[in-house]
Amino acid sequence: MVGQDQATATDPTVSRFITELVKQFRAQDTHGAWDSKSDREVLEPLIVDKEKRRTIPIIGDPDPDVLWRVELFYNAVGLAIERLTGIMVSPMMKMHHEGFGRMVLIAGRLVVVNKYLRDVHRFGFHTPEKLAEEGEKLVASAIEMIEKFPEAARYGS
Repeated sequence: MVGQDQATATDPTVSRFITELVKQFRAQDTHGAWDSKSDREVLEPLIVDKEKRRTIPIIGDPDPDVLWRVELFYNAVGLAIERLTGIMVSPMMKMHHEGFGRMVLIAGRLVVVNKYLRDVHRFGFHTPEKLAEEGEKLVASAIEMIEKFPEAARYGS
C-alpha cells in the first residue's frame, strides 16, 4: 500500500477502516508534507489520551481542524462500507457551533449510521486500537443494516 510503512504493515490495528482513514488523511496532503510520515503519525491527531483530554476545556467551540477530523473519520467509515458492499454511502453532518450535532451515513434510502455527537471539541480516541475498534464497529453495524434492508440501500443505484 502506498504510504504504508514497515511498522504499520505488522500493526494489528490496520484494518479496512484504518486503511481508508489513512487514505482520507493523505488525500488532503496536496503538497506532500506528510509523505515522510508513517501512517501512525498521520493518524496521531485522532489519538486523545487522558492527559491530552485534561488539557482541553470541558466547554468550548470546536476548532475547524477538529471538525475536519470528524468528517474524515466518518468519510472513512463510509468508504470502507462502500468497498465491502459495493453500495455508495453519503455522509451528512449537521453541527452546532458549540460542539454538538449529528452525523448520518446514508446508502440509497437507508440510514446505515446515525450518530449523535457531543463535545466534538474533544473528539478523539484513547489509543490507536480504540480508533480502529470504533471504526470497525461502525462499519460492521452499517453492513448489518444493509444486509437487513438491501432494497432500501440499493434504491437509486
